Amino acid sequence: MGTGMDGDARIGANGGWMSAAEVAAARPHPPPAPGADPIGCARQRMQDAGAWHPRQPIGRRFAIGCVALEITQRCNLDCTLCYLSEHSEAVHDIPLEEVFRRIAMIREHYGPDTEVQVTGGDPTLRRRDELVAIVRRVTEAGMRASLFTNGIRATRDLLAELSAAGLVDVAFHVDMTQERKGYASEVALNALRAEYISRARGLPLAVVFNTTVFDGNLHEIPAVARFFRDHADAVNLASFQLQAETGRGTLGARGAPVTKDSVAAALQTGIGAPLTFDTMAVGHQGCNRYALALVADGGAHDMLDDPRVAATLLQAMVGARFDRRDSRRRAFAFLGGLARHPGAALGVLPWAVRKAWAMRRDLWRARGRASKLTLFIHDFMDARRLERDRITGCAFMVATAEGPISMCLHNAKRDDFLLRPLSLADGTWWDPATGRAMPTPPAPQPPAITRKTAKGRRRIEIRHAAR
Repeated sequence: MGTGMDGDARIGANGGWMSAAEVAAARPHPPPAPGADPIGCARQRMQDAGAWHPRQPIGRRFAIGCVALEITQRCNLDCTLCYLSEHSEAVHDIPLEEVFRRIAMIREHYGPDTEVQVTGGDPTLRRRDELVAIVRRVTEAGMRASLFTNGIRATRDLLAELSAAGLVDVAFHVDMTQERKGYASEVALNALRAEYISRARGLPLAVVFNTTVFDGNLHEIPAVARFFRDHADAVNLASFQLQAETGRGTLGARGAPVTKDSVAAALQTGIGAPLTFDTMAVGHQGCNRYALALVADGGAHDMLDDPRVAATLLQAMVGARFDRRDSRRRAFAFLGGLARHPGAALGVLPWAVRKAWAMRRDLWRARGRASKLTLFIHDFMDARRLERDRITGCAFMVATAEGPISMCLHNAKRDDFLLRPLSLADGTWWDPATGRAMPTPPAPQPPAITRKTAKGRRRIEIRHAAR
C-alpha cells in the first residue's frame, strides 16, 4: 500500500505535493447541499482520493473518522512536537456561543453518531462549567463526545461529571515529547498511564491513549505496547502518532527509522503476536494503519487476518451502533448485525471456529473473558509536504468558523484560522487577541508573545536573548 518512506517519495516525485499557493488558497468544506447524504458524500471523497475499497468504513459506516473541536489553545505542557501555533498561548478562548455553533455545523456536515474530539490545547483548562456544557451539547446533538487531554487536570471527579453529561471516551496523551518532570523514559511513564487508568476505572468511559513516536522513543514502543496489552481490560484503543514537522515544536522532521512500518513492527513485538495492519482502511491508506487484537490471559490474537471476513463483517455492521463504554452492549450490537445478515454469519463461521480454537487455551485460563484492543498508527504530514490525495481522503477534520478542514491542512495554516475575528449573533465581532467584542471586524494581527506566553521555538529564542 505504499506505507513506507519510499512510497511517499514516489508520490511527491509524481507531483502530488500541494504548492504553497494551493495551501494558502485552500478553504474548509462548504455546507452540504440540502438533503445531501453525509455517508454518500464521504464515499465520493474516498473515491476521489483513490481510497475506496470493500474494507473502507468511511463512506460505508461513517461519514468521517472524527472531528476535532478545539475549545482552547492553552496548554499546561510544552511538548517538543506540539502542533499548536506560536501564538496559541496568547489568544483567548473562543466564546461558548461559537463553540456551540461549531457543534451544530459538525452535525450538519456529518450527521449523528459523529465522533467529536473535545480538544485544544488542553480542554481541561477551559472553565469547568463550560467544558461540561460543551460535552452535553455534543451529546444532545446525537454525536459522541471524546475528551482529549494530557490528564494533568482530568481528575476522577471531573471525569465523573463529564461522563454524566454524556462523555463517551477519555483519551490521555502521554509520552516523552511532553518532558514531564520525574519521568526519564516511556517505561517510567507507564506508572502515570496506570494512574490515569485508575482515575477512569469503573466509570462508563472508554479509555484511549495517544503516544507520539519520534526518534527518541521508537526503541521503547514495544514496552508501551506491552503495557497496553497487559491492561486491555481497561484500554480500548492505543493510537501512535508519527513525528511531523508542524506547529511550534522544536524537534522538526522525523528521522528515517520512524515509519509506519517500523512502528507496526514495534507494536507487534510488544504485543507478542503477528498483527495485520492493512486489512482495514480508515480514510487514506497513506495516513492510517489499523490493527485489532483480542486479548485473553495476556495472549493477543489478530482479528483482521482474513480480508474477506473483514469485508463481510464491515458490510454486515452498516447501521449498527457500538457503545465503546460497555462490552456487553457491543457484543449485542455485533450479534444483532449478524442476525440481520444471516448469510454473512454463515460465511464467517468457519473463520470464527478456527479463531476460537486457536485461542482455546488463553480463553480457558481467562474463564472465557477476552478484551478488544485496537492499535492505530497515524502518520501526520509535515506542514510543507501535504499530499493532495491524502487531504482529499482525510478522515480527521478540525472544526473552524468556516467549516471542517483536514487536520494536516489546518496545521499548515493554523494562524489563518486562529487570529481571524469571529462574527457573533448580536452583530459584533470577537477579537481573539483581546477577547473583546467590537462593532466592526478588527484587522487580524498576532498578539504579542511574552515570556509568559512563549512556548516551543519562541520560548527558546526568548531565553537565549535574555542571556
